[in-house]
Amino acid sequence: MIIKILKGRLNENYNLNFKMNKTKLTLISLGMLLLPVLALAQPAVGSLNLCMLIGKIETAVWEVFGLIAVIAFVTAGILFLTAGGSAEKVAAARSAAIWGVAGVIVGIIAFSIIAIVGSGIGVGVGSGCQ
Repeated sequence: MIIKILKGRLNENYNLNFKMNKTKLTLISLGMLLLPVLALAQPAVGSLNLCMLIGKIETAVWEVFGLIAVIAFVTAGILFLTAGGSAEKVAAARSAAIWGVAGVIVGIIAFSIIAIVGSGIGVGVGSGCQ
């Protein structure tokens, strides 16, 4: 009886140690994989000013907008292709394409307003700052 209890506890401790060792091994492996990235890291050149920050944000937003627009048009195209002559599916696809065009127009107008205001106050895309 006592031997069975001791064997059970030894097995529990072994399983616990094995799990801890596996976790440690995983963390060490991930750390080793990140070492080249850290070794090749370069410090930022120059300082980040307001003009550069706004320009980077505008660029990131514009890229996300472009990705969303492409997804909208691909979705509308797939809807057209899978309509199979059904009038209501073609109408839904046409509606998706029209709303995609409307979204692109609104995005271009919004970007233009941001550029005009930015050039007026001297920051952003329309200002010409470096």
